[in-house]
Amino acid sequence: MIDRIERLTPVSGQKSVSGSQNGDAFASALRQELERTQQQTVAFSKHAMARAEERGIEVTPHLIERLSDSVARAEAKGATNILALDRSLAFIINVPHGRVITTMSQDEMKDSIFTNIDGAVIL
Repeated sequence: MIDRIERLTPVSGQKSVSGSQNGDAFASALRQELERTQQQTVAFSKHAMARAEERGIEVTPHLIERLSDSVARAEAKGATNILALDRSLAFIINVPHGRVITTMSQDEMKDSIFTNIDGAVIL
């Protein structure tokens, strides 16, 4: 027995939501999210910027791009605080905020212990 039959067509005076309206809303939301993620870049905290200047580390657009890529890769794996490492530089980055916390040159890395990280990314 059927207790209830749902109405598939709108009763006069009611508006229906068409598939194209839903599709437009989804496309708009997707476009906004893509724009937001493409604009995401890594920012340096005041402390990290001061350390970079002290240590002679040049913050170039290419370096920012590499760090942003490392944050995206770490985020995909669920990391929250990472060590981004290259041959001569190290960066501690808070992944959810996309913020470089501190930076070190090769000389300072020799005797350092990195704590409070849950991932490492080789640049």
